[in-house]
Amino acid sequence: MKKFLVLLLAFAMVFSLAACGGTEPAPDDDGEPVAEGYEIAMITDIGSIDDKSFNQGTWEGIVAYAEENGITHKYYKPTEQTTDAYLASIQLAVEGGAKVVVTPGFLFEEPIFIAQDMYEDVNFILIDGNPHNADYTEFRTNDNAVGIVYAEEESGYLAGYAAVKDGYTKLGFMGGMAVPAVVRFGYGFAQGAEAAAAELGIPSIELKYHYTGNFDATPETQTLATSWYAEGVEVIFACGGLVGNSVMSAAEASGAAVIGVDVDQSSESETVITSAMKGLAASVQSALEAYYAGNFPGGEALVYGAAQDGVQLPMETSKFENFTQADYDAVFADLVAGNIKLVKDTDASGKEMTLNDLGLSIVKATLVE
Repeated sequence: MKKFLVLLLAFAMVFSLAACGGTEPAPDDDGEPVAEGYEIAMITDIGSIDDKSFNQGTWEGIVAYAEENGITHKYYKPTEQTTDAYLASIQLAVEGGAKVVVTPGFLFEEPIFIAQDMYEDVNFILIDGNPHNADYTEFRTNDNAVGIVYAEEESGYLAGYAAVKDGYTKLGFMGGMAVPAVVRFGYGFAQGAEAAAAELGIPSIELKYHYTGNFDATPETQTLATSWYAEGVEVIFACGGLVGNSVMSAAEASGAAVIGVDVDQSSESETVITSAMKGLAASVQSALEAYYAGNFPGGEALVYGAAQDGVQLPMETSKFENFTQADYDAVFADLVAGNIKLVKDTDASGKEMTLNDLGLSIVKATLVE
């Protein structure tokens, strides 16, 4: 009886494989086999997929586009924060059928510089960076890759403008490493505060300004933020990944306020009054739409600002008392129209840009070493 059951089971398995065509992929409309796997792949940065930052914002854009268009998608998490680990995950994605690989963050600049040559039939969307080699001596974006960066100075401007319009006059900026994106956020924040103060006739705005040198949540950062709040700082723009967690903890203990960064961080802490956002999801969807329409912007270095929905404040979750939606719409429209000219890190000729180069007169910025 047992032998009969074994034979019957084996026969059923063989019949099932024959009926389904074995392991051969099902044909497409032209009769050609369709490759199995995941067509759109994302390689996460060192954080998790729900990090309330770059990974989550990028993934949400992929999911929204892929589900709307019935395209398979998957994310791969590297084992560590190294170029080799990132390349290993890219290899897994390609072997898994990826036609488009999306990578979030400037740490992927070198891996994509290498991968674009290794996988010429795969398209790469690099968010918040442009491909370059290890020592920054060569920047090159091949036809199968595109780099998308953001006008962080515009996003920072919106945050600084809104904060002062809402009544804050003692501000803090706490960035992570002084990389170009963080610098642009901070300089835009200072200029936005200056513009709002001028409109309101405020004679003086105080701004403490500091780079932590990392993107980590540390006791030292929390202690510094706590001391700033004790000295009268009312709101700190926390611009550096997990640096924000330290600032939020200090704000919670001090009954003070925080401005988040990159994505809407209102769910992270009740102290977050708004966030200087990048349009991560929108820009990913735009690039994917271009790819599937046959218009992939390969070889380009794109800059997404207000005019491309690349920057914004999340007004629906912001906790403003005086700054209104009409106020926001007006200043945003001015950015889109190019009526607001901002100084950014690349404007200095032959020297390093500093706070003194911003032309501030109302904002009294103090660099805290």
